[in-house]
Amino acid sequence: MSLDTRFTEEELFLLANVPFSIGQTMAFAAGSGLGTVKELYSSTKSFLDGAKHYSTNEIITGILPNLENGAEAKTAAKAFQEKAKENFKTRDIKTVENMRQFVIGDASAIAKLLEEKATPEEIKEYKEWAMSIAENVAKAAKEGGFLGFGGERVSPDEKKLYADIATALGTDTNLS
Repeated sequence: MSLDTRFTEEELFLLANVPFSIGQTMAFAAGSGLGTVKELYSSTKSFLDGAKHYSTNEIITGILPNLENGAEAKTAAKAFQEKAKENFKTRDIKTVENMRQFVIGDASAIAKLLEEKATPEEIKEYKEWAMSIAENVAKAAKEGGFLGFGGERVSPDEKKLYADIATALGTDTNLS
């Protein structure tokens, strides 16, 4: 059974958008200035790495652009980006707190959707992937400190967001 017969177009967008939004929201959770650039890079890299790390997961590989075909990947990425922007506009997302609520709500919706339409292995791997994005972004740059000295690897705001997303997805809330 293909993804198109298992999930609606809206569900497929949600499946792709939640991990992406988790990374973006985590990057802005603590406002780390220049560190945010590292975190945004980590978000995109971790998102796309899902296809490598979970190459047998039909959901993950089906919602990510095919990076082996550059033109196709670019077109798919641009279409996804436009739809994600429109989604933010429609939901009137203008603050970090709005983003937090949006991503937590959608993570909860994904948990229910996966329970209804995915295999146990797909569910486990999807949740691992989504939470690995959150963890990688949280650990990408130190928070606080000055010019990269001092500070902490993961801020309290990032730990809280991580736990809230994990709770919404129904997975382990401990950030390793």
